[in-house]
Parts: sequence; C-alpha cells; structure tokens
Amino acid sequence: MLRKILASDSLVAAPALLGWNLCRQTPQGVIKLKIVETEAYHQDEPASHSFRGLTQRTAPMFKAGGHLYVYFTYGVHYCLNIVVGDKGVGEAVLLRAGEPISGVEIMRQNRKLTDIKNLANGPGKLTQALGIKDTSLSGKLLNRSSIWLEAPEKLIDIKDVIASPRVGIKQATELPWRFCITDNPFVSR
Repeated sequence: MLRKILASDSLVAAPALLGWNLCRQTPQGVIKLKIVETEAYHQDEPASHSFRGLTQRTAPMFKAGGHLYVYFTYGVHYCLNIVVGDKGVGEAVLLRAGEPISGVEIMRQNRKLTDIKNLANGPGKLTQALGIKDTSLSGKLLNRSSIWLEAPEKLIDIKDVIASPRVGIKQATELPWRFCITDNPFVSR
C-alpha cells in the first residue's frame, strides 16, 4: 500500500498519508508521530519549490517517490517533505503536523517544552521534535536506519479528512491542497 501512495501524485498522496506513522531512529531511541496534516506541492503550480525547475536545492523533489526533501525556510525552520510520484516530476508532500505516539520525552527534550499538543503542530515544530537540524537527510530514501513510515492500525476514512487552502505561502493560495484529520487536536493553527 505504501508503494502505491509514494508512486501517486501529490494530490492523491497528501490525504492518503494522513494517519500513517512517521518514525525516526535517533541515538536516544525511536520517535513516532501520527501524520495529521499535510500539504501537496507539484511542479505545475507556482508555490512549489520545483516550479522553476531542477536546481541543486530542489533535486530531491525530482527523484522517485520515497525520498525525503528537507529545506530551510525563513532563516529559522527546517521542513520535511516526502517526495511522491514519478522520477523526473517535481512533487512532494509537506508534513505539517504530527500527533506524538512514542518517544515523547525525546521530542520534549528536542523542543525544550512539555505541552504534548505543541510538540509537532506545525512543519517547523515537527522537524524540531524529530531532531532534524539541517538538510543532510534531503535526497535520502525512507529507511529504518533514519526515517520511515509505518501503516496505521486503521486507515483514515476520506470523510474524516478536511481539504483547505495551504498556509504560509504567497502564490497559488486558493488551491485546496492542505489536508488534515477532522477535529484532531494536534493539527497546526
């Protein structure tokens, strides 16, 4: 099932990844978050980093689905994306928020706070909770020695998914390409 999602275009993959567990192996132990909010990005729309074509920064977006794309934004935060679709097509799913499942104490140490609802409820917070402090994972494949996905116990029903415009961008703001689990308290504000 995961291979099918990763081979899909970003508009199919973004809602399909909701409910999947995002896992990270760290020296302190495994961190696990349930993906509760995503955004789709595709090279055919101007908000996507891949819109202007292949560059050194965006090269991971043009790899086959299953690679990671990590970038630094606003001089403050790192953001984590899962590349989806076919090789040569620049598209990815931004992981916007996660619900802590395990490794909560590690996430609290990484974020230097205790409020569980505030640990990963935004793309910058999510990467901080995972201990991502640079772009060295960008272009790497999902794998159990670093970052991987685990299937949910129960798939999220499409009726429990809300689509809305993406946030934090200046172009193509009208596109309803942000997806989140309805009424999940760990979704970003």
